[in-house]
Parts: sequence; structure tokens; C-alpha cells
Amino acid sequence: MKKPDIVEFFARLAADNPHPETELEYSNAFTLLVAVVLSAQMTDVGVNKATRALFAEADTPEKMLALGEDELKAHLRTINFYNTKAKNVLALSRALIEQHGGEVPEDRAALEALPGVGRKTANVVLNSAFGHQTFAVDTHIFRVGNRTGLARGKTPLEVELKLDRNVPQPFRLHAHHWLILHGRYTCKARTPECWRCVVADLCAYKPKTPAPPARKPDRGA
Repeated sequence: MKKPDIVEFFARLAADNPHPETELEYSNAFTLLVAVVLSAQMTDVGVNKATRALFAEADTPEKMLALGEDELKAHLRTINFYNTKAKNVLALSRALIEQHGGEVPEDRAALEALPGVGRKTANVVLNSAFGHQTFAVDTHIFRVGNRTGLARGKTPLEVELKLDRNVPQPFRLHAHHWLILHGRYTCKARTPECWRCVVADLCAYKPKTPAPPARKPDRGA
């Protein structure tokens, strides 16, 4: 995708959704970090259902450790791989207390050193909690980047680095949210809804999905 088209691409997404945000529910950097760790192979809706009660009880590393493994697992039973994730949440809580004074560090390397935290999670926290211009490449962004021609790559890191190179101001801060939401609700994996896409004419995807046929009126009405 050429630079003028990239500018127009994000200008349209911004006009359609001026203030995009993560759909994970959180109250501070710690609860955001935990929510993102729990979101692996889960929907945001599923994570939010589990964390509302959890974060009401434990919104700091200290409170999370005090909760204990059994009670934490009870909160997370609806989360995929909740046993492993519960252990990671407790381990990262302990590490935050012992290594960072109970605070979530504003540093990629320090975040990635925490149990259960990878590059994508670190990028989400840096962006949403601290306002860094990072690009957290999940399955949605990976698909949208490759399908549209915005940022093609064989790995999430390749896509991330191309986004970092290609996305201009003033769109860099919110770019990954626009792309996630676009992939989640419009540029879907199986059947992209091209007929209602605001950037369809800028997209390299050739077999554009036509609009579904209009429903015939119910004669019995």
C-alpha cells in the first residue's frame, strides 16, 4: 500500500471511530496487564466476565497474592488454560512486588521478563497504560496487515515492524486499536464484510465479498 493510501486508510478508520479503546475492562496498569495475559486464546468478552469480580477483590499485585491460588483459579474457571494462567498471574504479581515495588514497569524488556508476558502483551500495556506508540500484533492485525497490503509479513514481528515503519502521524497511537476492531468486526477471518468496509477501495484483497442478498418480505406480515 502506497503512503497516500495509508494516510487515507487510517483517516477513514479514525473518522469512523475517533476514540478507539481496548475492549478489555481494567482500572489500572496492573489489571490491564492481568487482563491481557488472560486474553490469550480467549475473547475479550469472556475475559471481562471472569475479571469483573476478580478485579473488585484484587486490583494490585499485593491483593492478588493475598487471594491465593485456589481462590484465583475459582475466579478463572471459565478462562482457557486457567490453571497455567493463574500461576502466571501470581508469579508476575510476586515479581512486580519484588523487582518493581509493586508497580508495572514502563519498559518493554522488564515487561517481557515477567511470567506469562510476551511481546504482544508488553505492547498492549505500553500503548494503553502508558501511551507509547506500539503495535500489538494479534491474529486480527496479522490478518488485516497481510490481507489489505498495509503491512505484509510471515510472522507477527515482521508485521509489527512494517507497521512501525509505515504508519504515519497522527495515527500511530491508536493504529493497533483501529486495526484490531476492524479485523474483529469487519475484515473477519472467514468472510470479510467488504460491502460495508470504509477502506475497501484501498485494500489489496481482490475477491471482495458482495453484500448478502436482501431478505424477501414476509408475505404473512
